[in-house]
Amino acid sequence: MSYDLIDIALAFGKIAVIFMVILLLAAYLVLAERVLLGRIQERFGPNRVGPFGLLQPIADGIKMLVKEDVKPAGADKWLFYLAPAMAAIPAIMIVSLIPFGAPLTFFGRPVGMQVVDLNVGLLLFIGFSSIAVYGVALGGWASNSKYSLLGSVRGLAQLISYEITMGLSLVPVVMLARSFQLSEIVDAQKTGWFILYQPIAFLIFLISIVAECRRIPFDIPEAEGELVAGFHTEYSGLRFGLFFVGEYINIIALGGLAATFFLGGWHGPLLPPVLWFLIKALAFAFLFIWLRGTLPRLRYDQLMHFCWKVLTPVALLNILATGWFILLVGKG
Repeated sequence: MSYDLIDIALAFGKIAVIFMVILLLAAYLVLAERVLLGRIQERFGPNRVGPFGLLQPIADGIKMLVKEDVKPAGADKWLFYLAPAMAAIPAIMIVSLIPFGAPLTFFGRPVGMQVVDLNVGLLLFIGFSSIAVYGVALGGWASNSKYSLLGSVRGLAQLISYEITMGLSLVPVVMLARSFQLSEIVDAQKTGWFILYQPIAFLIFLISIVAECRRIPFDIPEAEGELVAGFHTEYSGLRFGLFFVGEYINIIALGGLAATFFLGGWHGPLLPPVLWFLIKALAFAFLFIWLRGTLPRLRYDQLMHFCWKVLTPVALLNILATGWFILLVGKG
């Protein structure tokens, strides 16, 4: 078998494995969230379908498949159908960039534990995050509903704003690693995780990804008390489910990227590298659930004020401080 055929086979194999694993994780993350929120609120979560409620995600998936798919009479047909895919596909593409384990040897050659290892991987991640904004924007606009449109406009302003702070928080990481390649960023943390050198950047990135996932306290686009259900009010059935599949895949992907940029990726003692990566990524998912059961929702003016007047200036000052520190160390 030629090397070209081996490369193609490996690429398709990694895509298939990651796609199945990420869908399974997303489905059971929903179950974990419902159970944990139940415990936080002193009530039971799902516990009837299967032992300990473990078959509940399968029941939910069947329910989504068989529910009637309704399209509002005045909706823009093609954009209405496209929006859920625009919300889910970029999240899956982001997962393909993440290195989730140490390279392996296959047919005498090293094989990275990620679908693609590009020298501009970090920039591609920011690009895919930007595309995900269109799922929210198109879903609300194409529905021909004032509630949906208001939710999508809120979401558009929020996501674009917090993408800026998220990108700024990653500039010090690039300065320390001297690379945009995610595998090289992980390798640069062999002797020390970047969270130790960049705690401020880590906090800004963490807050930004919570906002990017539209989670409490930043779930303004889905404020059910004001907007029915926000930008996806008019969706039902499988398309409604796709919005949430994209959201939960995004939670796992952004948690994995937080581990990659600040917690050493798959590096760790004793346990296998892949297991270390999963522990770190799912710890962020647990944090998102904990925040949902603990914090109240911000007002919209508070949300935007916090982004532009607090996080953005702090992120810029942190970049300047990092550059000054690197310059001093270089001279020393």
